[in-house]
Amino acid sequence: MALKAPSWGRRRVVRCERGAELVEFALIMPLLVVLAIGIIDFGLAFRDMAVVTNAAREGARVRVLPGYTDQNARDRANAYLQAAGLQTVTGISVTKQTVSPGGTGAAFSVYRVEVDYPHAFIAIGPVLTLLGTNTIGSTITLTGVATMRSEL
Repeated sequence: MALKAPSWGRRRVVRCERGAELVEFALIMPLLVVLAIGIIDFGLAFRDMAVVTNAAREGARVRVLPGYTDQNARDRANAYLQAAGLQTVTGISVTKQTVSPGGTGAAFSVYRVEVDYPHAFIAIGPVLTLLGTNTIGSTITLTGVATMRSEL
């Protein structure tokens, strides 16, 4: 006949670990929340970077067409930014450059449009500032650049 362990011993072990999951969850939950907020914050920064790059491209596209000026390019880039919901623009610059391809190719003109936009982190910047480890700041400058060959 085999001897069985008393059932009260097993219950005692289970009773000792009661609430352990709650303690583990309480320790891990703040890290998970910060991670989720960080993913959202950097996702918004990535979206803003795509908008800034597209605004520079739109400005360059308008500038290389015949009959349009630098101001038309700045206006188009600014309108694109505002249509996407980005209001505060640090600067939009338009410059004309001459490119020499080398060899037997003839030199041609290009227009370069650069758009600077200050992106403010919604949650990560203030959280890092509270922890005293904020090395990137709560605002970064996103820069979009587009260069297109002039049609003139």
